[in-house]
Amino acid sequence: MQVLVTGGAGYVGSHTTRYLLQQGHRVCVYDNLSRGHAQAVPPDVLVVGDLADTPTLDALLARFRPEVVMHFAAKAYVGESVQQPAEYYQTNLVCTLNLLEAMRRAGVHRLVFSSTCATYGIPEQLPITEDCPQQPINPYGRSKLAVEWILRDYAASYGWGVAILRYFNAAGAAADGTIGEAHDPETHLIPLVIQQALGQRPVVELFGTDYPTPDGTCVRDYVHVEDLASAHALAMLHLESGRVLAYNLGMGKGYSVREVIQAVESVSGCSVAVRECKRRPGDPPVLVASCERITRELGWRPRYNDLQAVVSSAWRWHSTHPKGYRS
Repeated sequence: MQVLVTGGAGYVGSHTTRYLLQQGHRVCVYDNLSRGHAQAVPPDVLVVGDLADTPTLDALLARFRPEVVMHFAAKAYVGESVQQPAEYYQTNLVCTLNLLEAMRRAGVHRLVFSSTCATYGIPEQLPITEDCPQQPINPYGRSKLAVEWILRDYAASYGWGVAILRYFNAAGAAADGTIGEAHDPETHLIPLVIQQALGQRPVVELFGTDYPTPDGTCVRDYVHVEDLASAHALAMLHLESGRVLAYNLGMGKGYSVREVIQAVESVSGCSVAVRECKRRPGDPPVLVASCERITRELGWRPRYNDLQAVVSSAWRWHSTHPKGYRS
């Protein structure tokens, strides 16, 4: 298929681009490189551009003629969204509308959307199913949920086929260690712990040790980035006119902050320095996905099904690329 991948030079987007190419699809990546990396994708598939640039976007759609769009381009730092909500609504909502209208002009009506478990807010039940109330508690989650609503309206009114994929904690790196996670600033737990093990930061801050969990630290569901990529490719093949698919993507089991630290120590052979801090406001004690719906309807299952395997792939990338794509 002809697939346009917006934000395809970013973390999840680049792994999905690689997977699509390996599956024989023809791919064009559209990315402004504000947070993505040109080195993460083959140069012959990359077009540098911004979703706010309507003429360039229209010209690309006319030239490439995609059958489906995968939309990853977004800002995705929860804390930053609280400090800079205008930027988040501009990028995640207004620029997405610009993309959707460009697609309408070009006659493209199939989309796979990168959403987030942040749309659920503090969950009312565990594990979290797709039917749980969506009550986001920060501008990042609200901006993603607003797009979900818009896509449902586009499907109903314009006959679009849409898949909404709500990630839990994306983690890990390509199995061959050639592409991986490189954020600036880094906010994800596994790379933060690995950076401390590599001596790149003085300490790992552990926010909260008194949660109602087995060891007192927060529990999260870490889904491997290559499993996310395979889910996007699978969802793309099941898009139907006028229908919206919505799925959680996680490993389906949770690991605590202390368990992540222990896994990094085990894989690296290094001791990790930790500083215990107070809880951060708004951190739910546990976030774990139920992935029964996508397993039942599409047959997707995560290939990486334990924390050690996820951490091992991340360690392979970070230890050989200590400066990310600048290494």
